Amino acid sequence: MNFNNFGYLLLASAAAGSACLPHPFVMWLLIVNLLTLALYGVDKRAAYKARRRVPEFTLLLFGFAGGWIGAILGQQLFRHKTQKQPFKTWFAISVILNLVVMGAVWWLI
Repeated sequence: MNFNNFGYLLLASAAAGSACLPHPFVMWLLIVNLLTLALYGVDKRAAYKARRRVPEFTLLLFGFAGGWIGAILGQQLFRHKTQKQPFKTWFAISVILNLVVMGAVWWLI
């Protein structure tokens, strides 16, 4: 199992696990942000050691799923994905979409 599939498995586990905890939405955001931060660290290390990288789509998906705060921290902490313009544009779009979806869910509940 490559790390990309393992990341998706962790994301699904986080969703299932946070549903069983008190304050599931808050727990989801905490878990997904920690996973995203770790994912950026793993990708930076892989880049440094010339190993197989985490696809940009996976990084963007984790950000869209609510981990964009962890992604911003990971970008700054690891100095990773801060200069690549197409990624920065797609990342900004994923953050905006996440905020729109969260706002819509908040409004509907």
